[in-house]
Amino acid sequence: MNFLAHAYLSFNHPQILVGNMISDFVKGNKKFDYPLAIQKGITLHRLIDEFTDQHDATKQAKQIFKQELGLYAGAFVDISYDYFLANDINVFEDTKALESFAISSYKSLDNFIDIFPERFLLPFASMKQHNWFANYKTDYGIQRSFEGLTNRAKYINKKHLAFDTFLNSKENLKVCYDIFFKDVKQFVLQYHNNFVTL
Repeated sequence: MNFLAHAYLSFNHPQILVGNMISDFVKGNKKFDYPLAIQKGITLHRLIDEFTDQHDATKQAKQIFKQELGLYAGAFVDISYDYFLANDINVFEDTKALESFAISSYKSLDNFIDIFPERFLLPFASMKQHNWFANYKTDYGIQRSFEGLTNRAKYINKKHLAFDTFLNSKENLKVCYDIFFKDVKQFVLQYHNNFVTL
C-alpha cells in the first residue's frame, strides 16, 4: 500500500499514523528507539505490506504491470490503490472529505516532526507542499507519482509505460482494489482491536 492507504488505515490514531508513515525509513532495531504506540504503527505498516503482497487480488493486479515493468509492478499497484481509495465514496464521500483528511493528517504528523527519521523529512515536506493525499484522486496526481517512481527506478527506460498501462487497465485494477480493500480494512481493524487502545 502507498502513503494515503497507510494514513487512512491508521484510523485517526496520531502515533500509529507516525509509525505507519515512517516505517520504510526505519531499519532493524531502530524501531525500538520510538515510543510503544509508534512502534505499533511501524509494525502495522509492515503487516499491511505483507498482507497486501500475499493477497490474490494484488497478485492479479501486479500481472497488469508486470510485463512492461517487471519487479516494479508491485510499487505501481500500490500507487494505483491510492487512486481508487481517494475516489472511494465509501471512504471519502467527496473531494472536501478527502481534503479535510489530508490536512488533518499533515497537521497530526507535524506534531512529531522532531522525531522523524532524517530520510523522511524531505518526502514529508513534498507530501505537504504538493498535497499528495488529495492529488491521488486525479489522473494527473497519479501520473506525477508514477513519474517519480520511474525516475528512481534503474531499469525502466520509457517513462510513459506505467501511466499508459494504468489508464488502459483502470477497470480491471478497480476490481482488484474493491476485492482487496475490504479485506485489508478488516485485517487492520482486527489489529487495532487486539493491540491498540484508541
